Amino acid sequence: MRLVGRNDASLLAALAVSLVVLFSEPISWVLDYAREVERNRGLSLLPALIILVSVLGIHQIRKRHETEAQAAAAATEARASRARADELERLVGLGEALARSLDLESIRDAVMQHLPSIVGPRAHWVLVRDDGRWEPLVGGHDNPARASREHAAERALRPDVAPGDADAPAHDSGDACFVLVAGGTPVGVLGVSTLLAPLTEDVRRAVGAAAALVAVTLKNAQLFREVRETSMRDPLTGCFTRAHALEVIDVELRRARRTQQPLALLMFDLDNFKEVNDRFGHLCGDAVLAAIGNRMRTVLRGSDLKCRYGGEEFLVLLPETPLHGATRVAETLRKEIGEQPVAWNADGVQVTASFGIAPALPGEVNAAGLIARADAALYRAKDDGRNCVRLATETLFS
Repeated sequence: MRLVGRNDASLLAALAVSLVVLFSEPISWVLDYAREVERNRGLSLLPALIILVSVLGIHQIRKRHETEAQAAAAATEARASRARADELERLVGLGEALARSLDLESIRDAVMQHLPSIVGPRAHWVLVRDDGRWEPLVGGHDNPARASREHAAERALRPDVAPGDADAPAHDSGDACFVLVAGGTPVGVLGVSTLLAPLTEDVRRAVGAAAALVAVTLKNAQLFREVRETSMRDPLTGCFTRAHALEVIDVELRRARRTQQPLALLMFDLDNFKEVNDRFGHLCGDAVLAAIGNRMRTVLRGSDLKCRYGGEEFLVLLPETPLHGATRVAETLRKEIGEQPVAWNADGVQVTASFGIAPALPGEVNAAGLIARADAALYRAKDDGRNCVRLATETLFS
């Protein structure tokens, strides 16, 4: 920083010359007086004055240099402070977006929106660890580099690499890996490419902080999902609870109305289940119910809703399934239950089930009405001797 510019120096020089010209006679008088004092007193005033002026000039030059250095340091610190403030602002934006995220979809949106401002022009990706498998959160499911990134993620989780270490080994494509750690457990890996631009210390620090935020959010989402799953599922059979099933049926009825796709509901009840409890005990009854849940998962599709509706009553919602398909599913499940005894101690407990089927009516959005028709069909199956499948009355006469 220059305290005196070129134009200012010219002005000062002109001023100095003007002063010399203006005060030339007084200056001559002062010099003559100084010489007289030197002769009378034996002093050397002029050399002392020259030394004093020289020292003062040197002092002023040094002071100016120090001032310039301090100004440059202040400017550098100001730039660094602005950079840190911008970095903090970007991290706060990411943190606020992640704080509103409780599922992988919303976490993905938050990361895709805010992470580019942190990593700059560098390509980046995030893999999430789920039951021993790597699932891409950011980076594309069909990306040809996925295998290479999974390999890099595995290397980043090696025991000799400290969790969260930004210097985790990068694979051949030049991606630096940041392990996402929450509660001491790795939940994923964030990779940043170093091919276009190397990672500076500031970028490493910012990406490390972003990785910590993403890791905690992923862990929270995982815990939230587990709690939600636990609250929605019957612990004995693994089927969904009645309350959750009613919500899903409402949603699926509206979707079927919108897409004009068929929808069917099965309701079945284990025949004479009270006799199983009375003869073998309630622990045996629990084993039977658990076995029914397992057989439902074996026979039915993953998209089919499996619900424990009551004690030994179950609901099965079959999306995009016409009546003949629902009848075939019901018969298959009925045979699966009736033809395979449930092992209990040294005995095989034989159970059967009665089924009622109700397809959704065109434009129907009332879950209670659909369930009531399936329930009525189930009671007809009970009245007709049990261990059979019956259709809702509205279906028979349509």
